[in-house]
Amino acid sequence: MGALGTATVWSVESVTPGFPSPAPRLSALDLESQEWLRSLRSEDTREGAVANLHALLLRAARFEVARRRSTLPQLRSSELDDIANEAATDAAMSVLRRLDDFRGASRFTTWAYKFALLEAAAKLRKRTWQGREVPLEPLAWGVFASSDLEPAAEAEQSELLTTLQNAIADVLTPHQRDVLVALALNGVPIDVLAERLNTNRGALYKPLHDARRKLRKHLDERGLALDDWLEDR
Repeated sequence: MGALGTATVWSVESVTPGFPSPAPRLSALDLESQEWLRSLRSEDTREGAVANLHALLLRAARFEVARRRSTLPQLRSSELDDIANEAATDAAMSVLRRLDDFRGASRFTTWAYKFALLEAAAKLRKRTWQGREVPLEPLAWGVFASSDLEPAAEAEQSELLTTLQNAIADVLTPHQRDVLVALALNGVPIDVLAERLNTNRGALYKPLHDARRKLRKHLDERGLALDDWLEDR
């Protein structure tokens, strides 16, 4: 499978146990999507179909890398292409594992394309943070304050920030505090934090949700509202 490159060697069987998997209702899909699924599941056509899939995802990954190239100006073109190839390979593995999840809401190629875009974006974010310390302490709280407020509003904002700062220190567990501060306050990408904490993205959603819930309850009890800047992160 030359289209997969030489950096990573893997087989379809290694990521899709029990091949071929039960097919969805092919008759409900467009003809192109039907052909993709048939080809990827058939022993006779699987190798060529996987190579074609990787080529499709490599184009998607290269597009995303080019779009975000300004975030890593120090990298050479060859390094960026390595990232695109890694993203395409990982995306192909994800697509093959999730063939049964495809339900035809879009064309198969559109559905698969998104895997490569997400993988490339995640790998670029990780590279951006490579060698950088992930901050687990809040930045200067002044960066969250709005300027040019009326005196009453400024006093309310100051009370909110002080109460929130104390609540983060006293109400949350250490793990909840680390996750909230890194993700919501310091803007660390969730996949970067997951890698540094030796876990996965899914395992970080619950402590983040629980931290926000605790803070919201703590502030509600004091007649204060959790600001949008924390809710939206």
